[in-house]
Amino acid sequence: MILFAKTALLPDGWAKDVRIRIKDGRIVEVTHGAMPEGDSHGCLLPAPVNLHSHTFQRAMAGMTEGRTAGQDSFWTWRALMYRFLDRLTPDDVQSIAAQAMVEMAEAGFAAVCEFHYLHHPTGGGTYADPAEMSARIVAAAVETGLGLTHLPVIYEQGGVDGRALAGGQLRFGSSPETYARLLAGAEKAVAQMPDAILGVAPHSLRAVSRTTLAQVAGMLPQGPVHIHIAEQLAEVAEVQAAWGARPVEWAVANLPLDQRWCMIHATQMTAGETAALAQTGAVAGLCPITEANLGDGIFDGPGWLAAQGAFGVGTDSNVRISLLEELRLLEYAQRLQHKARAVMADDGRSTGRLLWDGAARGGAQAAGRASGAIAVGTWADLVALDMGDLRLEGFAGDAILDAAVFAGHDGLVTDLWSAGRPIVQSGRHIAREAVASRFRATMQHLRAAL
Repeated sequence: MILFAKTALLPDGWAKDVRIRIKDGRIVEVTHGAMPEGDSHGCLLPAPVNLHSHTFQRAMAGMTEGRTAGQDSFWTWRALMYRFLDRLTPDDVQSIAAQAMVEMAEAGFAAVCEFHYLHHPTGGGTYADPAEMSARIVAAAVETGLGLTHLPVIYEQGGVDGRALAGGQLRFGSSPETYARLLAGAEKAVAQMPDAILGVAPHSLRAVSRTTLAQVAGMLPQGPVHIHIAEQLAEVAEVQAAWGARPVEWAVANLPLDQRWCMIHATQMTAGETAALAQTGAVAGLCPITEANLGDGIFDGPGWLAAQGAFGVGTDSNVRISLLEELRLLEYAQRLQHKARAVMADDGRSTGRLLWDGAARGGAQAAGRASGAIAVGTWADLVALDMGDLRLEGFAGDAILDAAVFAGHDGLVTDLWSAGRPIVQSGRHIAREAVASRFRATMQHLRAAL
């Protein structure tokens, strides 16, 4: 396969008249100053990975915005989520996941890190195949062609004090022995995709014992490790009261943090914790839309960049699936917090460029995926923007990304390739109609049961 772009963002900057040759899903040649050849586009960019998603929550979008008694928070949202997931069958989960993946691809994401904790039947126990739900996530990825880093979650307890799981949490709960069987089944499932990656995910410090936390990085020694960390003030207080240290402080001191790790949210950090965590090489997994929707707080962007930390973005609860809006809100939250402009920029790159570079490189690192740049040897994770759109008219270089992020809309994505698979064409996912039809039927029967 040969792609040609009038302009493309390469590792060392923007280039004109770029020819990209793809074989077996990987880029095998990048030449600039070439003559037009093959499938031609106005602008090609490295397509980022969505580094944090719970796809089943896509079905809840718009259903949790009413006020409950007292002050609403993450914790009241979580109670509503538990009641909703009691109704989800394996067929439902596959249908919802496929719809979310279609929307991710159309938004510009070439792959997703699925932080998957909905493992078991309602009330607990296991399916005949403990990895039944993981297999459904993989099936959705196979159908949609979206790249997948699958992260089965281990969830052992209801709090740092070790209290038992109850209610909706029973569908998540696994002992280390059950988790090992689940992980083995998930490994077989992901083998269906040539570019799929399997990782591990302790849910959070509050949901996993310290004994398991000490072992988890060794469960898949080469795979990525993701964990929710310091998302909520109540979480910080609970960990500090029980273990004598704040969550990030404890993690830096006690976990083997390195470039394999992705620390999701990290919205509640001191300046010292920010610098210390960045220096471990772990990626900060930021989900600005969900963090705003749940009232989590604002990540310390300037402190993280000053410490040369890696970051990427994810869609988390999937209340709104939009790569451009995740990047836009990441910067706008910084502007509101610091009362300044162009906070996530540096001397060599504009805000839009730095945000895109960070999302592409950090997302690839978090996914354990050989992508994140248009370079020989990487997976051909590429996205084309509509340079004929009036929002991009006349722009070149970094200004393309500034206009896309701050003035653009989701329809700017015309085409997308995941490991060379052309899954979005002329702005629409190739399986959109079939996937949407099943999703519509799923939502009708779920809402009838609520």
